Amino acid sequence: MAAPWTTEHPTALLGLADGTVIEGRGAGATGSAVAEVCFNTALTGYEEILTDPSYAGQIVTFTFPHIGNIGANDEDIEDLTPAARSGAVGAIFKADITNPSNYRAGEHLERWLKRRGIIAMFGIDTRALTALIRDKGAANAVIAHSPDGRFDVEDLKRQAASWSGLVGLDLAQEVTSGQSSVWKETPWVWNRGYGEQDAPSMHVVAIDYGVKRNILRLLSGLGARVTVVPAKTGADEILALKPDGIFLSNGPGDPAATGEYAVPVIRELLKTDIPMFGICLGHQLLARALGARTEKMHQGHHGANHPVKDHTTGKVEIVSMNHGFAVDSRSLPEGVEETHVSLFDGSNCGIALKGRPVFSVQHHPEASPGPQDSHYLFRRFVNMIRARKGEPALAER
Repeated sequence: MAAPWTTEHPTALLGLADGTVIEGRGAGATGSAVAEVCFNTALTGYEEILTDPSYAGQIVTFTFPHIGNIGANDEDIEDLTPAARSGAVGAIFKADITNPSNYRAGEHLERWLKRRGIIAMFGIDTRALTALIRDKGAANAVIAHSPDGRFDVEDLKRQAASWSGLVGLDLAQEVTSGQSSVWKETPWVWNRGYGEQDAPSMHVVAIDYGVKRNILRLLSGLGARVTVVPAKTGADEILALKPDGIFLSNGPGDPAATGEYAVPVIRELLKTDIPMFGICLGHQLLARALGARTEKMHQGHHGANHPVKDHTTGKVEIVSMNHGFAVDSRSLPEGVEETHVSLFDGSNCGIALKGRPVFSVQHHPEASPGPQDSHYLFRRFVNMIRARKGEPALAER
């Protein structure tokens, strides 16, 4: 039986800045949104992807054709404040959204997309769109959904062509927390759900540039009481909280723009001996604070099957990626070593400050693509804290 939103004529359009218009069928929210269109190669985790604040300002094309089979639920979201609905503004699928078939499903994906305000389209050749992005780069675009199939195509083209894009755009301030909060939830355990940290042994302050929930869960699960603070929190305010460790979170947008206010704070924090760990945007901001440059990538890295080598161990990990900007490894100053590198294109995926308990990675260890190839990074951070406190180290595994 055809899905209730399926019609014989196009009810959704994707317009690219170069004038290309792709027709499909619409789902989820109606209206239009201007953003950068990218592709994600993950086979699972579509709900986590679409609610990742790092995808703010982006439309995600899923290369895996069957999206929606397991429905949606209230447990797998990644944004810290669901009411703000930060994350991707659009989604593109190959196949029709089918009825869910999973014991954890709480609702149909189409209804979930509508409730989240995400505009979706399906029924298009996502392989062709992926090839276009791969060859020409992540494009500025507009996605539109109108159930009656009426569009002002020329106006949509103009919107896509006139959008300034992600370069120079600070999106962290749009997705960060409105106020400080304490996080206690620990990782999900099958048949039991999430737990709670009620006997913390250390205090970590996480600067929220668009933090994902599972990062906070993994820190909490290793014994941390986590205080989450907004992106523009000053160094004095952070140090007044007496942290044992400082975490620089993931987030969206151009690190050069967010760095206008974030980099001076990080530089002040670096004057202390407090262990520091950054992920994704936090990695890029740390690199800039240390004197390195960041640059816009051609198509970015988005997926859950990226090979990365850890030079400190010689091991290769299968990691999750989601970034359109990267640290220019050629610009790393003396005293900063490159610890991780992408085996796809050789781009930088990690740095460490020599002789100091400070490091960061570009990929997302909390996303469990390996499934736990990169979880050791959280133990590495916690062990730096434990060493400073004179406590025995945890096994990194």
